[in-house]
Amino acid sequence: MAGLRLGPLLRYTDGSCATVWVETNRPCTAEVRCADGARGTTRTFQVAGHHYALVAVSGLTPGTSTEYEVLLDGTRAWPPPDSPFPPSVISTPTEEDGLRVAFGSCRWAAPPAGGKDPVGPDALDTLSARIAAAPGGERPDVLLLLGDQVYADEVSDATRQWISGRRDLNEPPGEQVADYEEYTHLYYESWRDPEVRWLLSTVPSCMIFDDHDVIDDWNTSAAWLADMRATDWWRERLMSGLMSYWVYQQLGNLSPDELAADPLYAAVRETPDGTDALRDFAARADAEPASVRWSYRRDFGRTRLLMVDSRAARVLEEDRRTMLDPGEAAWLREQVLDERESYDHLLIGTSLPWLLPHLVHDVEAWNAAMCGGERGARWARRGERIRRGADLEHWSAFPSSFDALADLIAEAGTGPGAPATISVLSGDVHHAYVAEPSWADRAPDSRVAQLTCSPVHNSVPPSIRLGFRFGWSAPARALGRRIARHGRCAPAAVSWRKTGGPWFGNQLMTLTLRGRSARLRLEQARTDRGGGITLRTAMERDLA
Repeated sequence: MAGLRLGPLLRYTDGSCATVWVETNRPCTAEVRCADGARGTTRTFQVAGHHYALVAVSGLTPGTSTEYEVLLDGTRAWPPPDSPFPPSVISTPTEEDGLRVAFGSCRWAAPPAGGKDPVGPDALDTLSARIAAAPGGERPDVLLLLGDQVYADEVSDATRQWISGRRDLNEPPGEQVADYEEYTHLYYESWRDPEVRWLLSTVPSCMIFDDHDVIDDWNTSAAWLADMRATDWWRERLMSGLMSYWVYQQLGNLSPDELAADPLYAAVRETPDGTDALRDFAARADAEPASVRWSYRRDFGRTRLLMVDSRAARVLEEDRRTMLDPGEAAWLREQVLDERESYDHLLIGTSLPWLLPHLVHDVEAWNAAMCGGERGARWARRGERIRRGADLEHWSAFPSSFDALADLIAEAGTGPGAPATISVLSGDVHHAYVAEPSWADRAPDSRVAQLTCSPVHNSVPPSIRLGFRFGWSAPARALGRRIARHGRCAPAAVSWRKTGGPWFGNQLMTLTLRGRSARLRLEQARTDRGGGITLRTAMERDLA
């Protein structure tokens, strides 16, 4: 009998339709049936021996919340009969209801050993528990997962043991993930967590990858990529990472109309086995990154979200190094400026922060100059070693792209029709902070902020905590200026100041947007005296 291996995940929603993603144990017909009569049905498709469906649900009523169930070949598969959680629902809020956007990144999903979690309580588990305890209370309208949803290069003990039953760990890539089947195991480990599974079934989600979804420092430089391509295991790793990302994350980012126009989605569904079609796509994405777009746009009433690929879209050659290739940069500009008067809030999701602690920014700009040959070949070689060892690969490591984003944000935020707020949402750096930029030659009408929140479930060594705290200090800023002078670095297009943080711990930020007002809250997962877990507010403030 057909059953669920994973899911359901509630992904896209708008006022009248939604998509629900599932993985099943065999080919079947998947149906989503809502209590109010809305429904959708589709056949599963196959990739690498696994069976999936993305069910488009139509007939939803704006401003309502309806329970739903999943049926496979006509038999109910969700919710399970003994579920301790409330029914999963599909909600379709209206503009008058406002919009709550929760976001974070970096979730290492290793299960606690012996009941004690080595990195502390999971923020997603904790959010799930709070919603389940009061299903009619406050909940996010959408959850943005900003990268490192899985860790292909840092697996748990349980996954390592499972992999060792398939192949010799003494052979590359050793204890890291090697192929598509091993990637599926990572998603099972992450999304079968009962609290997270229920949370993702009832809160819509948008996702984008970061480096650990493939490998640490993915696409940090042309020299790095050449070294990886020289190994005999990298191609299969990358192909499997891109294929699994498309299946498990990217499909659900797209609207039903976008899916209907997607030739790859059509090809995968029309064949008995879509593996070859998807593998050809992944090979093209590797060989010609500019031919594939992972970035996407979502409009939630009068809030626009632009989720930007800051990993695969890079141009890595040192003489023309950019975070976004020309086509990607043009797409971002077009989406930002398209009918600008139609949105009150612009959210730019990028896994990597745009504004960093000042010392880190200056070191990355200096390193980019060194690697580009500003001080000669010897410094270029040193710079490459430093770049890889210190993870110097954020927006500030691509100075022209940093400045271009600053210019675009200023243009979007200035003049008639400017949104009330422009927020750059990021993760990656395993702490949270708020930074606000200013321009010497203009004063945007929009309130602009870098909102960084990480991790959802991971840790930061004490030395790194100390380093980030120091990085924001006045002495660190002076040191950074000296380093930048050595690199002959041009001044950045903006200056900025930290207006909140840094905060450390497993955490989530939530933006509440209503009309032209915006309120920000940071919540951290904590264990209370009784051993229970709770989300505690560490900061709350108005942005507009």
